[in-house]
Amino acid sequence: MTDIKLSDINVASYAPVVSPTNLKAALPLTGEDRERVAQYRNTVKAILDGDDPRLMVVVGPCSIHDTKAAIEYAEKLKALAPQVDDQLFLVMRAYFEKPRTTVGWKGLINDPDLDDSFNIEKGLHEARKLLIEITKIGLPLGTEALDPVTPQYLQDTITWSAIGARTTESQTHREMSSGLSSPIGFKNGTDGGLDVAVQAMQASAQPHAFLGIDPNGQVAVTQTLGNAYGHVVLRGGGGKPNYDSVSVAQAEARLTGAGLSSNIVVDCSHANSSKDPSIQPLVLDNVIHQRLDGNLAIKGVMLESHLNAGNQSLGNPADLAYGVSITDGCIDWATTEAALLKAAQQLRG
Repeated sequence: MTDIKLSDINVASYAPVVSPTNLKAALPLTGEDRERVAQYRNTVKAILDGDDPRLMVVVGPCSIHDTKAAIEYAEKLKALAPQVDDQLFLVMRAYFEKPRTTVGWKGLINDPDLDDSFNIEKGLHEARKLLIEITKIGLPLGTEALDPVTPQYLQDTITWSAIGARTTESQTHREMSSGLSSPIGFKNGTDGGLDVAVQAMQASAQPHAFLGIDPNGQVAVTQTLGNAYGHVVLRGGGGKPNYDSVSVAQAEARLTGAGLSSNIVVDCSHANSSKDPSIQPLVLDNVIHQRLDGNLAIKGVMLESHLNAGNQSLGNPADLAYGVSITDGCIDWATTEAALLKAAQQLRG
C-alpha cells in the first residue's frame, strides 16, 4: 500500500523557471531608466495626493500580444504626450496577464507564441524586454497584477498597477498589493458593487505576512509594510455603468465613510461603455465635464486603445490582423488621439 500516489495526481509536469534576479541580470533596468520609473511613480502619487492637478490617463491595448505593434503604439503615444502634458499624465497600458471567466488565451506571459505551448519563461523575457524598451522611449507603464509571482520579475518597471474585478476580493491579491512598489487601483466587483474594492483598499494598506517568492525564486515568508496609495477604479458592472456624477458621488461618500481617501479612477471601457469600445470617448467626455464642474476626486481614467479598432478571434497567429486586439475591443489610434487632444483642450478652459 505504500506505493499509493497521493500528491500531484492531476499535475502533468514541472519545469524550472529563471529566477527574478537572473532575469533582471539578463535584462537590466539601467540607472537612467530607474530614475524615470521613480519619477513617474512620484508623479502618480502627487496626482493622488492632489499636489499635481493633472488627470492620469492609462491608455493602450486591452492586452499585448504583438510586441512590434506595442512599440509602434508607444512611439505614437510618446509623440502625443507633449501636446497634452499640461493637463494629462499619460501612462501606457501594458497588460500581459488576462483573467478568464472559464478558459481562453491568458496573455503574453502565459502563452507568448499564441499556440497553447505555454512557454512562460519566454513570456517573462518578452514582457520584461518590452517594458524596458517602452521605458526607454520615455513612457510610464501600467499593468494588471494578476499572478502573485509575476511582480518579482516586472514590478521595477511599472508605474501604476491594477487589481481586476475578478480578483479584488481575493485575499492573495490584497496581500500582494500591500507589498507592491507602485500605486494600486482596485476595480469594483463584476456586479458593480463597491464593497470589495473598499475592503481591498483597507486590507492592502496594512502590513501582511504570507508565502511568496524572494528575488532568487526561493519560497519565502513575505512580510509587507502596506501600500498607502490604493484607490478605487470604477468600471461598471451588473449591466450598468457607474461613471456618472451620481455614481461617482456615491463612491466618494462610501470611501470617506470608510475613512479612506476618495481617489477615483474611471475605466471608460467594460460595463461603463456597455462593452462597446466606440462609446469610450463619450464616457471620457462625461468625466472631463465632471472635472470641469469641480469634482477633483476623479484622479484618472482608463481607455482600451490600439493601432486599429475592434478586436479579432485568436486562430492561426499568422493570419492575425496587425495592431488589432485579440481580447477586448479597442478604439483605434486616430480616435484615441482626437479624444485626448479634446480632453486636454477642454481642461484648459
